[in-house]
Amino acid sequence: MSKVCVLTGKRVIVGNSVSHSNIKTKRKFYPNLQTKKFFIPETGEWITLKVSTSALKTINKNGITSSINKFLKKGKI
Repeated sequence: MSKVCVLTGKRVIVGNSVSHSNIKTKRKFYPNLQTKKFFIPETGEWITLKVSTSALKTINKNGITSSINKFLKKGKI
């Protein structure tokens, strides 16, 4: 499974690791993804999502259904 947030679309980005002598080598910056199970009260079922911690904070603040609808409107899903 790839390292992409299901809701926000955050993914691995590429950058440089810079040494003290200013030598640059390629490296990857990974998103902080967590695999979580969420309960959908409308359907009465559990879903498992791989979400970033920023999306998890949004879910905790607004609830799972409104968060999914919010990301759907933005075209992230």
